[in-house]
Amino acid sequence: MLTRRLDTDKLEHLFESRTKEQTPKKVGEGKGKNEVIVLDAKRSNQINIGLTNLPPPRTIKQAILNMDSVAMNREGIEMILKMIPSDEEKTKIQEAQMQNPDTPLGAAEQFLLTLSSISELTARLNFWAFKLDYETMEQEVAEPLMDLKEAMEQLKNNKTLRYILATLLAIGNFLNGAQCKGFQLDYLAKVPEVKDTVHKQSLLYHLCTMVMEKFPESTDLYSEIGAVTRSSKVDFELLTLNLAKMEKQCRASWDNLKAIAKHNMASPMKNKLTEFLKDCTERIAILKIVHRRVINRFNKLLIFTGMTPQAIKDTNINQFCKTISEFALEYRTTRERVLQQQKKKANQRERNKTRGKMITDTKNFAGKSKKEKKEEEEANALKAVLKHSAMNGEVNLNTSMEPRLRTRGKSTGEARRSSGSSRAKDADPDDNTEEIMERLVKTATNPGTRLIPRERKRARQVNRKSLRRTLKSGLSEQESKALGITSKSNPVNI
Repeated sequence: MLTRRLDTDKLEHLFESRTKEQTPKKVGEGKGKNEVIVLDAKRSNQINIGLTNLPPPRTIKQAILNMDSVAMNREGIEMILKMIPSDEEKTKIQEAQMQNPDTPLGAAEQFLLTLSSISELTARLNFWAFKLDYETMEQEVAEPLMDLKEAMEQLKNNKTLRYILATLLAIGNFLNGAQCKGFQLDYLAKVPEVKDTVHKQSLLYHLCTMVMEKFPESTDLYSEIGAVTRSSKVDFELLTLNLAKMEKQCRASWDNLKAIAKHNMASPMKNKLTEFLKDCTERIAILKIVHRRVINRFNKLLIFTGMTPQAIKDTNINQFCKTISEFALEYRTTRERVLQQQKKKANQRERNKTRGKMITDTKNFAGKSKKEKKEEEEANALKAVLKHSAMNGEVNLNTSMEPRLRTRGKSTGEARRSSGSSRAKDADPDDNTEEIMERLVKTATNPGTRLIPRERKRARQVNRKSLRRTLKSGLSEQESKALGITSKSNPVNI
């Protein structure tokens, strides 16, 4: 019963699913349900695609009126500027809405109708775009001018550049047999191309070598002219056009502000926009003065280099800076190559000095490590102790260090005494002291090179019998045969 009382047609109209892409229809016809379509297919598709990258249509109007950069960015402003409805489109949409008051408009038509309700829409969008772009435009003009000013100071005060130009002028005067006072800076680009006829090295190589020999305090030049390199990448003719464009947009913004202020603009916002434009006007005026002075200073630099007024007019700023920057880069590369060759020659001379010598005789091995010094001190202390003992007769160095001969007929004490007495008669113990001490030092300092004691060869056979055992047990048959005793019946007991 309750379902019969509900307005089902209205509910179906309110909650039906809608698609963004719509087939163009005549006024009064719709897709599925009634919908007013006025725009052609191309225009409608363009607007529908743009709406996907914009905030919701209900917030766009308020964002434009308040110039809210949080709600919409610079790209959104540019897109809306392309969607602004013409007077013809506005008239068609309004007429279609009046003819069909109960039928909703299409998405594109409704968006254009919302934009047409904003007073001075074009003036607002242009002013807002200038407000967002001003800082970037000012930076693009001010920074290159500052780099150019710094570049001129670097070129005037750089000593390495003066050394290079003076040396190159002297070389050119000698090779050409003339006495010129200067040369065009364009010739710097040709220096790497000129080569000698003997070693086929470039003139830049010989120039770099001479500058390094005569002026050891010179540098690689390239690392000292960073501003020149940055200026070589700037189109200063385009910079002049951008500065003029800024001034033009600032003047247009004043006109836009006057048009916006007519339509009940809030006083705080109007004051804020007015202060912004005043500040921009002052800054642009200062930038114009700075630009003029920097360009005049650059022309004075060209006059300082010896250029004629006509050559100064034809000189491009970024091309001038590019020539010097590229030459400085070539000079740095060549300088590094010369330094590497000089280092190789120095190493070769050092190798020639030590050729044919022991490795321990060279300077690299002259110093001793802490371990070697400690071992040397211990060896010296041991040497002093042995020398003191030998002088006092406590230790016989000759007998203590040499292996003893074992004799069967003498006891150990007798052999030691006879050996000591015989050696004492032959030589004085102090004569071989130095030799023995050197052995001890070498053994102490070089423990890995100690000689392994040689094993004494045994002259006896394993099955040899002593005389006592032979007398006690008698001779065997083999031993009797060996001695020539062949009587088997009468064994002999020795």
